[in-house]
Amino acid sequence: MLNFTSALYLGLYHPLESLRPWKQYTLGTPAALSQSPIALTVAKKLAELQGLQRATLGSSTFHLFWDLFGILAKKNIAIYLDKGAYPIAKWGVERAAASVSVKTFRHHDSNLLRKQIHRARKTGKRPIIVTDGFCPICGTAAPLADYLTIIRQFGGYLVIDDTQALGILGCDPTAHNPYGLGGGGSLQWHDIQDPCIINISSMAKGFGVPIAALSGSDKFVRQFEADSDTRVHSSPPSIADIHAAEHALKVNRAKGDILRKRLARNVTQFSNYLHDVDIRNQGGFFPVQVLSVLKNNAEHIHKRLRQCGLATVLQQSCAGQKPCISFVITARHEADRIDNAVYVVNRVFSEVENDACIIVSRN
Repeated sequence: MLNFTSALYLGLYHPLESLRPWKQYTLGTPAALSQSPIALTVAKKLAELQGLQRATLGSSTFHLFWDLFGILAKKNIAIYLDKGAYPIAKWGVERAAASVSVKTFRHHDSNLLRKQIHRARKTGKRPIIVTDGFCPICGTAAPLADYLTIIRQFGGYLVIDDTQALGILGCDPTAHNPYGLGGGGSLQWHDIQDPCIINISSMAKGFGVPIAALSGSDKFVRQFEADSDTRVHSSPPSIADIHAAEHALKVNRAKGDILRKRLARNVTQFSNYLHDVDIRNQGGFFPVQVLSVLKNNAEHIHKRLRQCGLATVLQQSCAGQKPCISFVITARHEADRIDNAVYVVNRVFSEVENDACIIVSRN
């Protein structure tokens, strides 16, 4: 099976023998009472990588978003949610929706957002903008600089889910090196810093570790740690996960930029091969590549591809209107497997156009 479903973009696996050994899997206490020294070190290094003052670790982005919006809902705020935001951020917003105003705005539309917030300025509520740093479906970055300009006028917060960009995007991007350097995420890629930014990211994609972090100003993160519910009532990340995160950051420092260049090469190769057979795609330079499927037949094509030995991802578009087919490219994909995948796609597309139902394979 040709597998293009793994979101381990850099191909980091963290086998047991690569990790620092541990004597116990968990401390048996909530993070509010005690944290391992290595957890504090990992959080500090992750904040530095992102260009932020402080970070705190969480078991998942769900835990962090749940806590964050429980805390923010106690303030005089109004939430403005990008319609294309990832579901977990939306679930966090839903916790606050019972007590605060929540409005949505068109995906990455900063002009509409500015008008919405301007109309509501007389309410005196501090705006909270919630967005993904990078949308992998349409392959575009959120206009974070525009959002910051809006937020600064009204004294609110910009909440970013940067899971997709962490480990992939970094500082000083160029046409020849679109990911930039370091893998610190969207803020480094845009070269922006601001104390009103609250960044929540999972390390599960770019860095291959099921652990998350909330990062921001030193003052806000300390307040979050003091007011967090899940740091009291839920288990913290395991020692094993923390050691894996430590290893991921170590690998990133040693060869992360090499892996990102390999990933960019693979994405370019995949996109070029599709263009050679006149199949359109979107996603730009990002490792999630979405096929342009006509006649609303994405589900049928996805099934046919799997029957032909090609595993892809069937998901909703960022507008949520119809399903689409995505290929997730990683640094581990070999050139011949990318070539074979495009061959199968071309054959299946041809079959669908001709209403044929033959299972094809390539030796």
